[in-house]
Amino acid sequence: MLITEIAKKAKVSPATVSRAINQPQIVAPASLARIRSVMEKHNYVPAPLERRRGPKTRLSEQRRIGVWFVGARANNPSHNWFQDQLLQVQSADTRFRVDLRVLFSSSPDELPPSLATEKLDGLVIQGMEPSAASLAKLRDLPHVWFMTRRSTGYPGDYVEPNNEENGRIAADYLAQRGHKALAVISTDPDYSAVARRVRAFLDRAGELKLPAHVILGKSNPGVSYLEFTPVHEDTDTLVRTLLGAAPRASGLYMPVDHFCGSFFRALREAGKKPGRDFEAILGNYNPIIYHNLDHHPAAIDINLTTLVRQVVDHLIWRIENRRAPGRIGLTVSPTLRPAETNGHAPH
Repeated sequence: MLITEIAKKAKVSPATVSRAINQPQIVAPASLARIRSVMEKHNYVPAPLERRRGPKTRLSEQRRIGVWFVGARANNPSHNWFQDQLLQVQSADTRFRVDLRVLFSSSPDELPPSLATEKLDGLVIQGMEPSAASLAKLRDLPHVWFMTRRSTGYPGDYVEPNNEENGRIAADYLAQRGHKALAVISTDPDYSAVARRVRAFLDRAGELKLPAHVILGKSNPGVSYLEFTPVHEDTDTLVRTLLGAAPRASGLYMPVDHFCGSFFRALREAGKKPGRDFEAILGNYNPIIYHNLDHHPAAIDINLTTLVRQVVDHLIWRIENRRAPGRIGLTVSPTLRPAETNGHAPH
């Protein structure tokens, strides 16, 4: 039995299963109990410790790197995802044995308090874009921006998902499924990944000569999105707007997935059923969210594990080539995951 299969049955990520096997003391008790129940039911016995490729109790040091969550509070479990993904990368490739430190600051105008004492070889930056003054203080520390929220004027190296491909894939998928009218629906219109995916989706829909409604939530300027919790009641407004739009859209693109559970619930309460009245495609694939939905639509996987592998690999390169001139930007293409259903698209 594969770790991915255990993760699906236990409703956790593969990285959490890896942690349950190798570092059970840092896994939430409820998740650990579900994982061990699945393993016992399927007679899964991990390989002996000395034969495992993944991290044991302690990672061997290769490079001491930090990941800095800008605009986030410390000790927030929701920010464990980078560590989870790095564990998954390390379990597959021993070259990625790094000593990771997670750092936080509540504002882009301040550096993490512990940065001065960590003696890092390099730094991954994620969240809000640091201010120019903060970046100036990092001049002698190799660093790489990770994910989407950088500005176009950000001066350093970066690694991010290809958001334009994401939007185009969604439009092509819905067109191929036979939908004659589309809609792109999302909260967080100021989130740069959403804005870029929406624009690419609309451009591609225009090329396909398909009408497409734009149904977005309220603007939240200045929000870090690391601490922001969406108000799911807002999805009722999104559903009402969708149902009142003409022509009626049956093909729906949701660029991010964190609100899709409440959105599908609101559609169900309005008497609309997937496969009969609408078909959706999600612009992100989070197994924990996805496998708790009332149906399993198509999704576009941004390949987070590959992104983490890429940013760590590039940071190590930048550490070893810190004098290399120019800014280097890398993108990772997403992957389409078809719907887990045999239902036909509504028309």
